[in-house]
Amino acid sequence: MPTSPAVTLDDVLAAREVLAEVLTPTPVERSRSLSERTGLEVHLKCENLQRAGSFKMRGAYTRMARLTEEERGRGVVAASAGNHAQGVGLAARLLGITATVYMPFGAAMPKLAATRGYGATVVQVGTTIDDCIEEARRHEQETGAVFIPPFDHPDIVAGQGTCGLEILEQVPDVRTILVCTGGGGLLAGIATAVKALRPEVTVVGVQAEEAAAWPPSLTAGHPVALGRMSTMADGIAVGRPGDVPFGLVAELVDGVETVSEDSIARAVLFLAERAKLVVEPAGAAATAHLMDLGEDAARRYEGPVVAVVSGGNIDPLLLLRIIRTGLTVAGRYLQLRVRVPDRPGELAAVLALLAELRCNVLEVQHHRRVVGLKVHEVAISMTLETTGHDHSAEVVRALQDRSYTVEQV
Repeated sequence: MPTSPAVTLDDVLAAREVLAEVLTPTPVERSRSLSERTGLEVHLKCENLQRAGSFKMRGAYTRMARLTEEERGRGVVAASAGNHAQGVGLAARLLGITATVYMPFGAAMPKLAATRGYGATVVQVGTTIDDCIEEARRHEQETGAVFIPPFDHPDIVAGQGTCGLEILEQVPDVRTILVCTGGGGLLAGIATAVKALRPEVTVVGVQAEEAAAWPPSLTAGHPVALGRMSTMADGIAVGRPGDVPFGLVAELVDGVETVSEDSIARAVLFLAERAKLVVEPAGAAATAHLMDLGEDAARRYEGPVVAVVSGGNIDPLLLLRIIRTGLTVAGRYLQLRVRVPDRPGELAAVLALLAELRCNVLEVQHHRRVVGLKVHEVAISMTLETTGHDHSAEVVRALQDRSYTVEQV
């Protein structure tokens, strides 16, 4: 006999009733820039504007609102790098429940501060979510607190699925939905709601390729744990898909794609510049996939397309580094080492040439101790601001035409 699904449309509809008094639908914004880039009508579902800064509040509140009075009295415990922590913290405050959240050392300071600001007790342990889960489970055993998983529970998946209901109501003719994916709770929830009501709509998950557990798991037919992960997208850095989401994703989702770190950085920059949205790396994965495809998107997917922007909780220092990386990937930062004769006026000549090329010089350093440098030469390291790849190539050619040795670094 077929196994009943862990979550159904009725569960998602019931979760929406639970959330009605504490959440309002997040906006959907049409992206003219992405539409022009892809040849499709593209909309952004702005879960970065949700309470607590991500979709996580949907699942956390749904699960915690269904606890018995006796369970609420024991409090809750969770493990998270940040977004789930904030969702649990806010839900606990709204429901009058004591919350303890285990977070790794290295978690973003704004996420730590926000979680504490909601009234949760934050305990930092280890360097990974696995370390935190181990301690949270120990806390559960020792105190009786109820463990609130980030994605691996039917109530969590049902709560996240309310995002899918909103998408169908806000973009009634949607044909493709792209979902940033970690453990699979949001992807499974959206797919459950969407496929029940509009089975012809394509639903695709998008992962950071440096933390992509879903492709090998789907191939194997069961959740497979990654040996290692290394991604800036901590919100979707999950080493093993959840058991509850897995069956739903395997049955309902049309595919899972991956994006590189450079693509994620470029998408974060794009969303800040063109959509005026502050988005964390995990929340930019779906947008990154569309940007990678470019005009090929129209051959891959039907429009309108909705890309879920799943979170906006980003450390300003990380945002600064990502913006720099994004500018470099976009060809707008050019780092060069130019070997020139070691004589007066040579640096001035180089700078004058760059001025003629309308190139802004951000940093300059002289080096006289470089391997391979001739006695009568000096190396000048420069960071330049250009308008893009074509402008950068023009700068390099112009320097080479002056007989300078140019190396991009």
